[in-house]
Amino acid sequence: SARRRVAAVSLPALGLRQLRALRTAVPGLVSRLLADTSEERVPPAGRAPAELTGQVAAIHRVVGEADAGELGYVASRLAGRVRLLTGMVRANRPGRALLGLSKLLAGAFATAAFALTTNTIWEMGDALGGLRLTVIMLLGLTALVTWLIIAHDLWEKPGRETPAELARLFNLGTILTLTLAAVASYLVLFAGTTLAAALLIDTSVLEQDLQRPVDLTDYLTLAWIISSLATVGGTIGSGLEDEDTVRAAAYGYHPEPGGWRDEKDT
Repeated sequence: SARRRVAAVSLPALGLRQLRALRTAVPGLVSRLLADTSEERVPPAGRAPAELTGQVAAIHRVVGEADAGELGYVASRLAGRVRLLTGMVRANRPGRALLGLSKLLAGAFATAAFALTTNTIWEMGDALGGLRLTVIMLLGLTALVTWLIIAHDLWEKPGRETPAELARLFNLGTILTLTLAAVASYLVLFAGTTLAAALLIDTSVLEQDLQRPVDLTDYLTLAWIISSLATVGGTIGSGLEDEDTVRAAAYGYHPEPGGWRDEKDT
C-alpha cells in the first residue's frame, strides 16, 4: 500500500524457499515505496516491480482501487495453496515437536525396553512378513497422530471467525506437522532399539530361540516390530503431556503466552 507506505510479505505463502524469495521481494517493495513522491503515495502506472513474479512461480499481480494505491501479488489457487501449506509446515518446525514431546519418547523407549526381553516378540518378528510389519508400523503412527490431535484438541472447527476452507488448511497443516514429527520419533526409536538389541541380545541366544542362523537383517526386523509396538506405548505417554506443551511443540506461533516460550528463549 503506497498510500499507507506499508508493504507486507507472508512468509508461509512463499513455501519452502522463504528466505530466497524474501530477499528478492523486499528490495523491490522498498524501492517502490521510496520511488513514489506523489502526495497520495500512489505509484505511477507501469512501475510495478516484476522481481517477485519472476522468482516465485504461480504469482500474478492484483491491483486494488486506484485511490488506495494498493498492489497485491496473489498465488494461483492450486500451486499457491500447496506452497502455502508447505510454508505453514515449515513454520511449525516439525523437528522441534519431536524435542517437545519428551514423555512420548520416554513411554516409547520404556515399551521397547520391555519388548526386547520377551522372546515371543522375537518369534513374532520372525514370523511376520514385510507387508504385515509395514501395516503395523503405519497403524502405530496413525494412532499416535490421531491421539495427539484428539487428546489435545488440535482439530480446528469451522465457525464464525474461521471459514471451513481455512479450517481445512489448518487441520491439514497440523496433520502433516505431527506426521513428520511422528516419523522422526519413529526413526530415533528404531535406531535406539537396533543398538540396544545388538548390545543386549547375543547372537547365540537369538539363534537358539529362532532355531536358525541369524544376521543383521534379523536384528533390524526385531527392531522394526518392537518400534512399531512401542509407538503405541508412546501414544499412551503422549496423553500425559501438558496441553500447552503439545501446542507449543506442534505450532510455530501462538497468541497465548505459553506458546512464546521457545521464541523468547531463542
